[in-house]
Amino acid sequence: MTANYSEDTIRTLDWKEHIRKRPGMYIGKLGDGTSQDDGIYVLLKEVFDNSLDEYMMGFGKAINVSIQDRKVEVRDFGRGIPLSKVVDVASKMNTGAKYDSKVFKKSVGLNGVGIKAVNALSHSFIISSVREGQKKTVEFSEGEIVKELKPVSTDELNGTYVSFVPDKSLFGKYHYISDYVESMLRNYVFLNSGLTINFNGKKYFSKNGLLDLLNENMNQPGLYEPVHLKNGDIELAFTHGTQYGEEYYTFVNGQHTSQGGTHLVAFREAFVKTIRDFYKKDFDTADIRASIVVAFSIKIEEPVFESQTKTKLGSREMSPEGKSVRNFVMEFVKKYLDDFLHKNTETAEILLKKIQESEKERKAISGIRKIARERAKKASLHNKKLRDCRVHYNIKADKRLETTIFITEGDSASGSITKSRNVETQAVFSLKGKPLNTFGLSKKIVYENEEFNLLQAALNIEEGIENLRYNNVVIATDADVDGMHIRLLLITFFLQFFPDLIKQGHLYILQTPLFRVRNKKKTIYCYSDDEKIKARNKLGPNPEVTRFKGLGEISPDEFKYFIGRDMRLDPVHLKKGDQISEFLRFFMGKNTPERQDFIIDNLKIEEDLVDAE
Repeated sequence: MTANYSEDTIRTLDWKEHIRKRPGMYIGKLGDGTSQDDGIYVLLKEVFDNSLDEYMMGFGKAINVSIQDRKVEVRDFGRGIPLSKVVDVASKMNTGAKYDSKVFKKSVGLNGVGIKAVNALSHSFIISSVREGQKKTVEFSEGEIVKELKPVSTDELNGTYVSFVPDKSLFGKYHYISDYVESMLRNYVFLNSGLTINFNGKKYFSKNGLLDLLNENMNQPGLYEPVHLKNGDIELAFTHGTQYGEEYYTFVNGQHTSQGGTHLVAFREAFVKTIRDFYKKDFDTADIRASIVVAFSIKIEEPVFESQTKTKLGSREMSPEGKSVRNFVMEFVKKYLDDFLHKNTETAEILLKKIQESEKERKAISGIRKIARERAKKASLHNKKLRDCRVHYNIKADKRLETTIFITEGDSASGSITKSRNVETQAVFSLKGKPLNTFGLSKKIVYENEEFNLLQAALNIEEGIENLRYNNVVIATDADVDGMHIRLLLITFFLQFFPDLIKQGHLYILQTPLFRVRNKKKTIYCYSDDEKIKARNKLGPNPEVTRFKGLGEISPDEFKYFIGRDMRLDPVHLKKGDQISEFLRFFMGKNTPERQDFIIDNLKIEEDLVDAE
């Protein structure tokens, strides 16, 4: 039956209804806090960016941030919002001072949407402005005014205070991961030397800008002392390491553009051209940039981003009347990098040797790569390993952040996930048995080993993760010894050859229930013994308890609950100080006696192994 299309079917949503109905347009994806690009972090960023813009315009030297029990608080010491406009900036779309580039010359946001989205998507949203001895406070809930107080006298310092609690009805059982928040805030201080950020009792401050950022994100020293160059609205720090691939930390007006954009494209081109000109040799692009680690920042007027989440720069001009981003970056890199290499011959010699070694390795495996690519292409045509999702065939930009690939082992497990997945955004890659331990092996093995070659092709990461086909790469194995071993082998593979996949927060472990507890009226899935005990108490006498021994034992009808909205993912992430080479050597190397001693010394014996049924 065809739906009736009439005047009654046409609706006009008000601002908050539209945001709540289509949150993806404003904050990318909702998520539960497991991923760095989940909506709750975007909400924090939108509020913080307003405070940062005050600092960038020269007002206030500190910003305080607190997150306790899902309540987020941000206090800056800028000029404060004009008191008569506090309600408008928090609840009227397309309202803000950033349309006036004289007031906010090089800000992050220009569309007047961000803080309104935070308001509409929060159960509680409070905004206060202190300006010239007067304080105005307004409280909202889901975008609706709950309480508006009249201005009162105060001796507080000028500035703006915002607190919000994201709406659980939209975000589910969300939680903030402190490591993600700290990483975000550290980036802000690296990009704004002189800014102090106080977060939950910790103080963040940087003296050396991007040089500090580069050192913070490197797990081991580079081949040469990082090169640090800056001039006005552009700053660069880089070195080469021993890892595979390229790592970029790029920023526009203090905004972390994790997906790059026109400025990154310009830098990569400029770097290659400058190196070729300096050494007067036509080196291959891949050899010049192999293992490079870069922190790069520019400031431009009225930046245009490709989405509301501002993770990719689309601007081609420095300002409405200025030169192109490409020419600006090209001129800077050519002048300053060329000068540096002429003045620092030792660094230039190390860099040349690195390029020549990369060239030698690339040529040594070029034949293998060609054969492997053809093999991967044929395999994808027959769809033996990969069950892809529809997003890649029906392009929907707002769905890209939701794309997930499950890497699983065995026909039964992959079959269950395949039947119960969301075919729009979820793909499945099936392993055959345990993968190879790649520790200490060269990248040649990636092409020689069929499993890894096909996995690399499925993810589209041969040339780096810039074109990664899935935002979330999820290892889905049994919660037993063999399953844990497969997890470790896969993590070893990614750490060895594609560490930026982990560093940029794309790798996860799927948590599946260990028990099913049910009676005739209700079923509860439990992920631990504690949850099982609580479920049994809740369901009353003699509930049926089932222990899942593997993913293959979970039917497709049940699996849909574990890979849907309430999917539990444990992020695999690296912290400052994590030494990848030492980690892999200890856990995956041939130091068997040393590892055995560690296991024995750290073995915890459980006294109550038997459950009293």
